[in-house]
Amino acid sequence: MSPALHEFIASYGLWAVLGGTLLEGESVVVFAGFLAHQHLLRLPGVMLCAFAGSLIADQALFYLGRRWRDHRLVLRLRAKPAFAKALEAVDRHPDGFILSLRFLYGLRTVGPIALGVSNVPALRFLLLNVVAAAIWAVCFSLLGYLFGQTIESLLGRLHGVETKLAAALAVAAVVWLVHRWLAKRRR
Repeated sequence: MSPALHEFIASYGLWAVLGGTLLEGESVVVFAGFLAHQHLLRLPGVMLCAFAGSLIADQALFYLGRRWRDHRLVLRLRAKPAFAKALEAVDRHPDGFILSLRFLYGLRTVGPIALGVSNVPALRFLLLNVVAAAIWAVCFSLLGYLFGQTIESLLGRLHGVETKLAAALAVAAVVWLVHRWLAKRRR
């Protein structure tokens, strides 16, 4: 095991989870959950950082839609078919849309902006977004942790930081590929 790599992960791993959830999401959190199972990160910290990053990202995108609805960037997004579908879903089931948004592939960026453009009150979005972010963070962190448990039961305890990272990357890649495949099937 490389002590320098272990120290690097211990020092900056949770910051990476926070930053990763601001940008991408599921794969980063599953990867971090796996690393928590391998004792390179702490699971409650992974969940908290995933929650915070997801919440901050969606609140910022909501605010972007609410404050700058006529900005060219928002207008360009509004021209996309996914945006029209998101607004339609918001009109029909605003609470359900907010709670399920993180689990719907392809709406991660467009959805909160559509909610910002809609008539959903900001406080209502905030409260439901907190609940949704908590559910999402716990689910995907535990998914990675459980993958770690499964891999350990199949292969035995992994030794060495490099081996643990390679296994975690493989798990994250599989989750990402399955997620993309399911999204394509839904379309």
